[in-house]
Amino acid sequence: MTASPDSPSPDLEALRLAIVSGDPVQAMPALTELRFCSDEDAVPLLVLGTQQTAFLVRSLSCSGLGYKRTEQGWEVLSRLLADDEDPNVRAEAANALASYGVERAWPQLKASFAADDAWLVRCSILSALAEQEPIDFSWLLELAQLAIADADGTVRVSGAEVLVRLVREAQGQPIGDQARVLLQGLQQDSDHRVVAATLNGLAGG
Repeated sequence: MTASPDSPSPDLEALRLAIVSGDPVQAMPALTELRFCSDEDAVPLLVLGTQQTAFLVRSLSCSGLGYKRTEQGWEVLSRLLADDEDPNVRAEAANALASYGVERAWPQLKASFAADDAWLVRCSILSALAEQEPIDFSWLLELAQLAIADADGTVRVSGAEVLVRLVREAQGQPIGDQARVLLQGLQQDSDHRVVAATLNGLAGG
């Protein structure tokens, strides 16, 4: 999205100074303002935002890189997904990478899901991929199997919801049958939210 002909172009130097100010109250509006800039102008400043101390600034910068998509942005997001210390930032990086297309993002997101045990990151990856149309059902099944084995109930709920989609959309196919078997095994889960998602899915499947 670029500035309309009737509105002045954002002052890039003023935005840069706000982003590096160390004050999220200044930096966050400046990052939001970048939506009115071209990718060429916005991405270097969003990358600068990912280098700041405040995790809120890094997280919003990742979100921006999901809209202003360039190769530089892809590389930065990939690094943050693997290395950032804050799960909020890693989760936002995962969401942004998914916006580059599921085919391209899948290897990165799969590796991150397997390696990162933060529930927020795992749920973000599941959500980002489960919303993709179309997506290889075998990929979703693979993630769902990892998710329902997670110690965190929130992740297991997300995994159950992915299995519900597979039961409904792959009905009559082997992968749909596999998903139903896995879903049936969750009826005795220790977390009532998992059980509720499972029963709802089986009732509607």
